[in-house]
Amino acid sequence: MEQKKSSFTGSIGFVLAAAGSAVGLGNIWRFPNLAAKHGGGLFILVYIALVLLFGFALLMTDIAIGRKTGMNAGNAYGAISKKWKWVGHLTFVVPAIIMMYYTVIGGWILRYFTEYVTFNGATVAQDGYFGSFISSPVSPIVFMLIYLLITAVIVYAGVEKGIEKFSKIVMPALLLLIAGIAIYSLTLSYTDASGVTRTGLEGAAIYFVPNFEGMTFGKFINVVLDAMNQMFYSLSVAMGIMITYGSYVKKDVNINKSVTQIQLFDTMVAILSGMMIVPAVCVFFGPERMTEEAGAGLMFVTLPKVFENMGFAGHIVAILFFVMVAFAALTSSVSIMETVVASCMEYFKKSRKQMSLLVAACAAIGALVVCLGYNVFYFELALPNGTVGQILDVADYVSNSVIMPFITIMTCVLIGWIVKPKWVIDEVQLNGEKFGRRGLYIVIIKFVAPVVMTILLLKALGIF
Repeated sequence: MEQKKSSFTGSIGFVLAAAGSAVGLGNIWRFPNLAAKHGGGLFILVYIALVLLFGFALLMTDIAIGRKTGMNAGNAYGAISKKWKWVGHLTFVVPAIIMMYYTVIGGWILRYFTEYVTFNGATVAQDGYFGSFISSPVSPIVFMLIYLLITAVIVYAGVEKGIEKFSKIVMPALLLLIAGIAIYSLTLSYTDASGVTRTGLEGAAIYFVPNFEGMTFGKFINVVLDAMNQMFYSLSVAMGIMITYGSYVKKDVNINKSVTQIQLFDTMVAILSGMMIVPAVCVFFGPERMTEEAGAGLMFVTLPKVFENMGFAGHIVAILFFVMVAFAALTSSVSIMETVVASCMEYFKKSRKQMSLLVAACAAIGALVVCLGYNVFYFELALPNGTVGQILDVADYVSNSVIMPFITIMTCVLIGWIVKPKWVIDEVQLNGEKFGRRGLYIVIIKFVAPVVMTILLLKALGIF
C-alpha cells in the first residue's frame, strides 16, 4: 500500500507540472475569444493585472495548504480545522466532474489530429462535420477511451516517473509549438472575393491594441468579470489540483518564486494562443468571426476552415496545432485525474495502482454518459447564466461556475478569518524566503477575493 507519498524531485519539476495543469483548453480556445470580444489589448491588460493581484494569492494559498498539511485536497481542510473538512470533500467533486467531460473533449482532439495525419483535412473543414462526429454513436466513445487510457497510464506511473517526467518533456515542446504557430500567423495574407486584403499583422493589432470604442462603465465591469473568471479557470485553483501538487512539494522549495514562474508560464501561453489564433481567423474571415465563435466552435469548426484556406501549409500547421492542443489537454487531464486518484488513496487507504484503475473505470462510465449526451441522452437545458446546454455544458457550468467560486469563498474565509493569513505566510517564509507581496496577500485573501468571488457566483446563478 502506498501510504505517502511521492514528491517532485525539485522546483523545476513542480513548476512544469503545475504550469501544465494550468495550461489547458481554457488558454487555447477561451482566452483568444474573450480578448477579441472585449477590446483586444484592454482585456489582456486587465487579465495580467488580475493574475498579478488575485492569481498569486489564490495559487499561493492552495500550494501552501498542500505543502503545510502534506495531504491531498480531500483531507487538507480537515487537517486545518475539523469543522471545515467538508470543504475538502467538495474539492474532490470538482475534478471528478471535470474529468468526465474533459476526456470527451480530449477524444475530439485526437479524432481531428487523426484526420489531418491521414490527409483528410478537407473533410474536417466541411460544414456540419463537427456536429455529425460528436453525435455519432461509436466514434467519439472510441477516441475518448484512447485519450483516457493515455491519461491513466501517466497517472498510474506516479509522480516522478509519470507526471513530472511527462511535464518536463511536454511543456517546453508545447511552448515551442505555440510560439512557432503564433509567428507563422503573423505572416499570413489573404484577399477575399471583394478584393479586400487582410494580413496577420492587422489581426495582431486587433488582438493587442486596446479598443475603447463604445466602452462604458458597465461594459468595463463585464470585461473585469470575464477576465477574472478566465484567470480563475486557467490557474486551476479551487479544484484541489494545486493543493494536491503542493503536497508533493519538498520543504526546501521556494513557493513564492514557484508561484511567480507558474503565473508567467500560464499567462505567456494564453497570450501566445491568442496571437496564434486571432490573426489567422481575422485574415480569412474578418474580425467579426472571432466574436461570433466561442468554445468548441472556434477550435473544431472555424479553425479547420482557416487551415483549409492556407493550402498545403495549412495541413502541416493543422497537424502541429492539434499536437499542441493534445499536449495542453493532456497536462491538464493528468492533473485532474491525479487529484482524484490521490484523494481516493487517502480516503480508502489503497495503492496508486488500485486507485488509478478504479478512477479510470469510473471516468470512462461518466465520459460515456457525456458522449451519449449528443444522441441518446440529448436535451437542451436553460442555465441560470443565460446559456443553453447539454450534459457537457451542464457539468462545466456546475463545476466551474458554481462550485469553484463557492470553494474559493470558503477558502478565503477559512484562511483570512479563521486561522488567519499568517498560517500561509509562515509556510511561504519557512526557510527564510522573502514574501514581498505579504501585505497585498492579506488584503486580497481577507477582503477583495471573497467579495469578487461572491459577485462571480451571483452572476453565474443569474442573480447579479
